[in-house]
Amino acid sequence: MTMTSEQATWFAGVCDQLVENVEQVLLGKNHVIRLSFVVLLSRGHLLLEDVPGTGKTSLARAMAESIAGVASRVQFTPDLLPGDITGVSIYDQRSGNFDFHKGPIFANIVLADEINRASPKTQSALLEVMEEGHVTVDGVTHPVGAPFMVIATQNPVEQAGTYRLPEAQLDRFMMKTSIGYPDHQSTIRILEGSDQAQATELTPVVPASTIAEMTRLATTVHVDASLNDYVARIVDGTRQAAEVRLGASVRGALSLVRASKTLAAASGRSFVIPDDVKSLADTVLAHRLILDAEAEFDGVNPSNVIAQVLIDTPPPRDAAAA
Repeated sequence: MTMTSEQATWFAGVCDQLVENVEQVLLGKNHVIRLSFVVLLSRGHLLLEDVPGTGKTSLARAMAESIAGVASRVQFTPDLLPGDITGVSIYDQRSGNFDFHKGPIFANIVLADEINRASPKTQSALLEVMEEGHVTVDGVTHPVGAPFMVIATQNPVEQAGTYRLPEAQLDRFMMKTSIGYPDHQSTIRILEGSDQAQATELTPVVPASTIAEMTRLATTVHVDASLNDYVARIVDGTRQAAEVRLGASVRGALSLVRASKTLAAASGRSFVIPDDVKSLADTVLAHRLILDAEAEFDGVNPSNVIAQVLIDTPPPRDAAAA
């Protein structure tokens, strides 16, 4: 069943309310906030590569408050263990049984702060839950519930004592972007409201159950066959680019289609258009590319490759809207 125009209008209205709500604490970052909700409503995860102090924690907390959900924050350090994230089973002498004590991963929005500072073993503890929505401890599976989203951060400047995220884990993030510093006017507004900033508590816009319904609705957005072909050609283009050693994966192509569906619904449409795909291609695909060493030495970056692929890949002229 395809999303109706009435459902698309309702979907877009709720998305606008969610973005406006979060923008009360993250001023001047409408685009990043909207992308974050697109990821959430697409059952994806977000990687933020940013310097400290740009509002990453505020974003996670505000998103959770806006959906009447729970937020948790894990500070990744070299001595962090997988059990510190997923939880552990503790023996109860009175009952003679092992009781599972949930870790911080059991939340709606989980902020994995400076994820590249933890060991690869600890980083891999996130793989199962990000892909499957549950953790397995001592052979017992524990679902984390829905909605569920991991917002991981890494510092692009300070690399001492860090572990580069493996390609398999990078591929599990639907999008990679950055918040960045606020513009001049937003900075002034932040300074003027600094006394109230710490005390700001957001009113929930919708309950978590509504987010689950919106996630389901987003999957019913119509995608014309010509647009699936367009996405496939873009992905093929990343694999054939001379500067690329490893192109975008099939998971990347699926993520681009899913995110395009959600963006279309958030824009009040029940169908995807080429501009949806083009606007998301960089944030969805760039972090999945591995460049040739010589290309990196010449200053080429994945975003340059995606931009050129979009230029070289003509979009479909007539994509059916129903």
